[in-house]
Order: sequence, then structure tokens, then C-alpha cells
Amino acid sequence: MSAAGTDHSPTSRADAERLRSALEVANIPTLLLVLAHLTGDERWLGRPYRPEQADPLGDNDTGGLPEHVQREVREAACQAIFEYERGDHDPARISVGRIAEMLSAVLAEEVPQEYGDLLAEELALVSRTVDVPPPPEGFRVVVIGAGMSGICMAVQLEQAGVDYVVLEKDEDLGGTWLENTYPGCGVDTPSHFYSFSFALNAEWSRYFPKRDEVFSYFSKVADSYAIRGRIRFSTEVIGADYDEPTATWRVRGRDADGTEFVLETPVLISAVGQVNRPQIPAIDGLDDFAGPVMHTAHWRPEVDLRGKRVAVIGTGASAMQLVPSIVDDAERVLVFQRTKQWAIPHPNYHREVPEAVRYLMERVPLYAGWYRLRTFWNFGDRLHEPLRIDPDWPHPERSINKANDRHRAFLTRHIERELGERTDLIDLCVPDYPPYVKRPLLDNGWFRTVARPDVDLIPDGVRALTADGVVTSSGVEHTVDVVVFATGFKILQFLWPMEIRGTGGSTLRETWGEDDARAYLGITVPGFPNFFIINGPNTFTGHGGSAIIATELEVRYTMQAVRRLVESDLASIEVREDVFRDYNKELDDALSQMIWSHGKTSTYYRNRAGRIVVTSPWKYVDYWARTKEFDPGDYEEISREAS
Repeated sequence: MSAAGTDHSPTSRADAERLRSALEVANIPTLLLVLAHLTGDERWLGRPYRPEQADPLGDNDTGGLPEHVQREVREAACQAIFEYERGDHDPARISVGRIAEMLSAVLAEEVPQEYGDLLAEELALVSRTVDVPPPPEGFRVVVIGAGMSGICMAVQLEQAGVDYVVLEKDEDLGGTWLENTYPGCGVDTPSHFYSFSFALNAEWSRYFPKRDEVFSYFSKVADSYAIRGRIRFSTEVIGADYDEPTATWRVRGRDADGTEFVLETPVLISAVGQVNRPQIPAIDGLDDFAGPVMHTAHWRPEVDLRGKRVAVIGTGASAMQLVPSIVDDAERVLVFQRTKQWAIPHPNYHREVPEAVRYLMERVPLYAGWYRLRTFWNFGDRLHEPLRIDPDWPHPERSINKANDRHRAFLTRHIERELGERTDLIDLCVPDYPPYVKRPLLDNGWFRTVARPDVDLIPDGVRALTADGVVTSSGVEHTVDVVVFATGFKILQFLWPMEIRGTGGSTLRETWGEDDARAYLGITVPGFPNFFIINGPNTFTGHGGSAIIATELEVRYTMQAVRRLVESDLASIEVREDVFRDYNKELDDALSQMIWSHGKTSTYYRNRAGRIVVTSPWKYVDYWARTKEFDPGDYEEISREAS
């Protein structure tokens, strides 16, 4: 993992040849960006070098350019890299507006100028680190959770020199990437995009990495920034109470041995994430089943599936990864499906990153940065507009607009191709709701797998378990040896089961209700001063992209709030009720125009009342603009003197 790269000055013929070999398999559009950046020569972004437009899901490795033009680009890149490594010149200075223009040239589509500042941050040309003046003596921040968002928060506190402690319920860091170890577990975001902007990783071995590699990445980030020593492992937070006279949070926790304790802190930050408490449906007979029963988030590796009849309950993201990964071991897999799922084929999903490309990314950090930036656009905001409902669209029962209807036709053809001769499964597999109403899934060979003769796709819910079987909602019993719940998480119950009690004695649960969490920018809530939520309600970008981007933006905003507390000698800041109310009205109005409000099927994005609680209606660039600067005018402030 490297942000600055390693010194590979071409002192030997072998070293030079290795670079040339790596460039032979490099992505041409990315090389053009590197060339323009290193040399400042604009011609590399015009004809005849400008790539042809291609499927944005793919990498467009050749750019659609003739072989002789590709050769010229690779040779010029080699020369420019050698010159840079020798110190002949520095990379060209690129204006913020120019970044969007450069991306537009190699993507053969317009990237709006408004993205310039955001792209500069993603390219690490502009830092998101927030400077904080020395806090008063005893000022110590408490962070709950050491998963992805907790690690990001800890790194920024460490960089700013603010004292802090992270309380983590597990025995190690990583959050969901520590807890989920089921076969096939991996990330459905491109690996180079699922990385912090301040800690690019040249070592990804797959374009969509599996669990072990993701966990290793976050562990390396923690070690690189020396935050591991600030984490209290095997320490669960029970709750926290705000004390108004002292403007402090009293955090109640429990150590591994059951000893309870209290920590006092002026600032409390929740970084517990959304996929952290498994959801197991209320099914009769759970304790009656004689064989192994497990949730994918609590996988039992000692359970041998060979020769077993395995029931998998659920057809969401974890099931889509799990079932194709165990089908060759099990005697038979029975998939219990309440809801059909759309699944997107991605050409890179099973593709390994060639060793030569990993070497190039490590040696030339600009290559890694520009490759990541192309992915940011292709996998991010360019996908937002097709998810906006066209109120005049004549076929709302099947799609929400013309583009969505094309996606439906494309994905339907994909399902039919994958099922092959199993035309009897088409009606069981093709959903009757628009694509993207639910979380978009990446196809891990799901449809080919359910078409196998040793897999049963059972279109029914589960009512009960018996000693040796599963009883469906229609009363049919299926004999099985192992039961696996692939039923997701308690996502709508934000921060559950912690009891966070603010001013006036009300808890977050009482303020929100069971499943209707709301926050200003997804971060702050009236009545809960100096309390910040990372990955809070309505911060998940349902149109695509990476959860890491929103996390970095929320962390920066929170760091700016900490700076405000310190530099203005404040005891507390609390979001104004009218600001909170106006924002959530604007948010709900925007969400009503997005695909997730379509009522044709259920989705964990919506609560029982139909309100969307999980996803954000904003493009990344919009959320970036909203969170870029902490506005004191949005908050009620109390000085330390007054308290």
C-alpha cells in the first residue's frame, strides 16, 4: 500500500524492462491521463489518442485505439516515467477545472466542471485532513466502532493530534470484514475504489476482492497510521448519557470479562456502521432443528458441508456470493426465495489484477490515482440520473424511465442466457419490479448456479424449522442437514442495541421510533449535543459508488465540528431543530422522486411506514458540497464560560 510509491529509478536494464513489460498490459485511457499529468502536453488528450466510448462497466483497456497508436502511447509513457524518476521535471500543475476536462477526454463523455474540487480530493491533490488547534487539557474523543468508518475517523483524529479512544466490541478491527467469513464473501465495489483517498492500495489482487484481502487492507491502514494502540478491543458500548451541566457524555461499556465501566468525553462519535447486527427472522422451531444453524455473518467454518443438504434462506447479496461458492461441496442446495433479484453482470467481477499492473500501480502512484478516478465516475454519479422517476413514463409497473426500461431488457436477456435450457426457471428468476428498486447486486454466477440439477430454487418463505427440515409458508416440508440464514442485518435499527440518551432524558430510539432514524446530513440530531454519527441515516448512496467516499466526507465534517468546539472554546454544539427539520423535508421530497420509493416490492431501504431511511437522494458532488464546510449557523452553541 502506497501513496507516494517506491524509488525505482531505472538504474539497470532489468528495471527498465520490467517497467516496459508492465506498460504492455496497462490501461490505455489511464496511461493517457498519466502522460498528460506528467508532461503537461495537451496533445495526449486529443485526436488521434482520444479513446472511443465503451461500456462503462468494463475497463476499455485498449481505448478502442489502433495497435500502432497504443504502441506510441506506451512508449511515450515509458519515457515520461523514466524522466520523472530521474528528476528531470515535476508533474504538471493541474487546475481543478482541468481534472474534469481530462477525465471527459478519456471517458468520451462529459464530466461536469462542478466535480473539479471533489475530483481533486479523490486524486489526493487536495487533502481532506482538518487541522485542529491544541485542545484543552483532558479533551478526549470517544469513537464507537473500529470498522471502516471508525478507522477513517481514528486516522483523522490521529493526524490532527486530538486525543481519542476507540471502543470496539470485537477482538480485532475491521467490523463487517472481520465478522463475515462465509465462503465467497467479498466486496461488490471495485477494489481500487473501495480504498481511502489517503491510502491507495497498489496490492489488490482482484478487481473485486474477497473478504480476506479487504480485511488485510484495513489492518494495514490501521498499522500504517499507528491507530491500533488507541483501540480498546472486546469492549462493548452499552449506552451513553449526556450530562448538561458539564457538557459531557458518560459512556457506559463492558469489557470482555463482563466488568462494566464509565468513560467521560466531551465528544462522542458513533462509527458502528449499518451491517453490524445480523437479522434472523422470527421462525418457529429455531431451537428444534438438530443440525447446524448459522447466519452468514456468524459463519461456522468447522461445519463440513460435503455431502450435506444445505438450506439457504434469503436471496440477497450474501446469498448471491455464498451459494455459488458452496454448491460444489454440498450434495444439494435448497434456496428459499421470497423475492426475486436483479443481478448485474460485470466483466471484472472474477478478474484478477495482473501482477504487472500491481507493479505499475506501486511504482507509478499517478497511474493508481487516475485509474481510481475513472472508476469513481463510471461507478458513481453517472449512474444517478437513470434512477430518477419520470412522472410521464407510461410503464411505471415495470420501470421508471426510458433508461431504466433499457436496463430491464438488458438484465432480462442476461438472466435468460444464464439459465440456458432451464426456461422453466425464467418466471422464478425475472423480477416483476424495476431494476435498482432494491440494492443492485453483482452476478456471481447466481442464475447458472440455480439452474444446476443439484440446486432447488423454492419460491416461498419459511414458516418453521423441524428437527430435520424446513417448512415453507405454504406448508411443504423439505428435509435438510444444515440451515444458513442469508437474511441480512438490522439496518433500519440504527445504533441498536445501544441506548444513547440526550438532553431532557430522551433516547435516540424514543426520538426516532423503532425504524425511522433521521439526522441532519446523516450526522447530527437535535437534543444530542456533541454527538456525531458516521454512516448514519440516509447516507448510503443507492446509485452506486463506494461507501468510503461518504464516510470520508462525514469524517471531515465531524473533524471541522471538533475544530469549532476547540478554537471557539465551546462547551457544546447542537444542530438547530429548524435546520434539522428543513433538511429532512428536502431530503424526503428528493427521495420521493427516486426509484427506491417505487412500491412494487419491499426493500430494506424503507421502513414499515414506507419512508426511505437508508439511501441518500444526493449525488456525491451534492453531498460533498453540503458537507464541505461546517456552518456554525446551523447549530446552537454554548460557550465553556456559560456552561
